[in-house]
Parts: sequence; C-alpha cells; structure tokens
Amino acid sequence: MNATHTESPPDSSPEATTQPTPTAMPSQDAVASASIFALRLADLSAADPLRWLGRGWQDFMRCPQVGLFYGLCFFLMGHALWWVFQTAPAYVLALSAGFLLMGPFLCLGLYDASRALESGRRPSLGSSLIAWRPTKGTMAIFAGVLLILEMLWGRASLVVFAVTFNTMPSTENLLKVLFSLQNLEFLITYTVVGAIFAGLIFVTSAISIPMILDRQVDAISAGLTSIRACLQNPGVMLVWGAVITFSVLLAMLPWFLGLLVAGPVLGHATWHAYRGIVPKPEENTV
Repeated sequence: MNATHTESPPDSSPEATTQPTPTAMPSQDAVASASIFALRLADLSAADPLRWLGRGWQDFMRCPQVGLFYGLCFFLMGHALWWVFQTAPAYVLALSAGFLLMGPFLCLGLYDASRALESGRRPSLGSSLIAWRPTKGTMAIFAGVLLILEMLWGRASLVVFAVTFNTMPSTENLLKVLFSLQNLEFLITYTVVGAIFAGLIFVTSAISIPMILDRQVDAISAGLTSIRACLQNPGVMLVWGAVITFSVLLAMLPWFLGLLVAGPVLGHATWHAYRGIVPKPEENTV
C-alpha cells in the first residue's frame, strides 16, 4: 500500500511572516536639537522693551517684598564693586560683568514670582529662593559657561592694563589718568574688549535662564535659543541690552540706592521679555 505524501501548507504563523526592517530612530539629542531650532520665536517691535519695563514695574508693585529682597542683593553687589574699585581697579571692568553673570541667576526668584503672578498664584519669597532646585544641574552647567567668559574677560582686561601701564595708577588719581587724552588708545581698547565680552554674555543669557526655569530645557538649547532671538531681532535686542546697561548705571549713581528698585524691575521685565519672545508651549505650533 503506497503511502500518500501530502505536502504541508506553508507556515502562516505570525512568527513566519516577514517582519519589516525596523527603521533607525533618531537619537534623543537630535530630536531635542531639531525641536529647539523649530521653535518659533516672535518678531519684536521697537516698543517691546518699554512694554517689558512697564510689566516689570507692575510685577514689582504687586509683590514688593520679594522685589526689595533681591534689590538689596543688587545693592550689596554694587558696594562690592566699589570696594574692588578702591582696592584692585584693574578688575573693575571685569567684575562689572558680574552683574551680567550673577544678575540672571540672582533674578531666578524674580522670574519665579512673575511666573506665579502670570498663572494667578501669589508669589512668596520662600518659593522664589528655591526656584532653582528643579533645574540645578542645568543651571550649574550654564553658570560654568558664563564663568568661563567672565574669567576670559578678566584676563583680557589685565593684559590691556599691563600693556598700557608700567605700574598701576593709584586710586587717588586713577580716573584722571585713565581718562586723559594720552591714554585714549587704552580707553578705546579697553572699551572694545569689554563690549565684546559683555555682548557675548548678554546674547547667550538674554532669555536663557527664564527658559530653563520655565521649560526645563538643557543649557545648550537655552543658549542657542537666546542667540537665535538676538539674531532674529538684532535691533530690538540691542536696544534692550542698552536699556539694561543704562538703567543699571543710573541706578548706581546715588550710592547704588537705585538698585533696590531698578534691579528687581529689570528682573521682572526680563521674564516678560522671554515670554514675549518664546510663546507658551500651548501657543507654539511647529
């Protein structure tokens, strides 16, 4: 008896079906970079800096106890700057960058207060003092970048002094010597060097710290977004930087007392500058 041979049907089990070749997924860093560069930033108008100042003043009046605390910190920083001028004048211009370096981090509490007012919550000094905790790692990295720029500025300032003067002028006639026509080349060089480093610090940190606080992005993304904002709106951001600079200088004249108010108002205004440039996540469509 012949055994009949029956061919078994092809295996149609799920294991035997041909699986599609998995596509390579982009790395997390690539996705983050793409999303940051796709973030739409606002086109600013010439009136925006004054609008930010007005809103900063409103926030200061709504939570003066928070603002005056940070204003006192700015006041003490001003006196520290004056002490350095009397003891080590070569470091004065470099230490002035401390206002650009420490200012945004010191203003973290003010950003937190403005964010609370924006969301309808009541700001408190206690919560503003710990606003840095959720992003302490990122803040530390960004502070390190700014610190490197600060150290380079200080070294460049010392080089300019060393090339120009054989000995450091005494504090009694320092201003007279520095601003004499014989040292015009020194003044120009010193100012250009200071402007370059101050510009780098401002462009990198104009909206970086509020963005890290608000969106909890990484330091590189925040810095790149700040640079993008300045490149997209160079005129307005230049005016905003000048407003901050001249406001601080004017506030320093009456024994730094103006910093008690100007410091916190500028801090609140910086939050509104960030909010005016980078829309809220739900408002941003890419």
